[in-house]
Amino acid sequence: MDAVTPEAARLAGAARTKPTREEAEEAVRTLISWAGDDPSREGLLDTPKRVAKAWQEWFSGYDADPLAALGKTFEDVQGYDDMVMLTNIDVESHCEHHLAPIMGVAHVAYLPRKAVVGISKIARVVEIFAKRMQTQETMTAQIADALTEAMDPLGVAVFVDAKHQCMTTRGVHHPNVSTITTSFSGAFKTDPDLRDRFMRMVERG
Repeated sequence: MDAVTPEAARLAGAARTKPTREEAEEAVRTLISWAGDDPSREGLLDTPKRVAKAWQEWFSGYDADPLAALGKTFEDVQGYDDMVMLTNIDVESHCEHHLAPIMGVAHVAYLPRKAVVGISKIARVVEIFAKRMQTQETMTAQIADALTEAMDPLGVAVFVDAKHQCMTTRGVHHPNVSTITTSFSGAFKTDPDLRDRFMRMVERG
């Protein structure tokens, strides 16, 4: 019998306590009223359904296990032992403090120990963690940790560059500020030449 990962157990527990679609739509009606409008007027009548559907897409990462998404690894790589890197992976997330969008890109690399994974799986892991209520710092670490746990590589590097609408459309209103977060493990942390090569490739992006 396959072992249940902590992430799978968490998802199962969350599913048991999840409100119904109707309860979610009613919550949207409450927010519309609180904002000062009438949820029963024609233009807003179907808005709760649309918002619930949008949330289902925006936060679909809660319904997915990133370790399961990484799936099968491949050891037949004809002796390849250098960096594997994906650049400019789209990041579409929401900050957990204001539920405002976070938009940017992620650059992810790993140094194989003895196996590689399908490159689309790496982009999928970024998407899973992005489609949750997040802080950018946590998301960056989660991506790195998932790759490390799934593949046991010699090292992982993650670089995320994003703009937060909680900063651009409210509060301090600085629309041109980017937030950059990084996570380095293994060889990327101990070997400055490897880390510098990763950063140069990020800049070329």
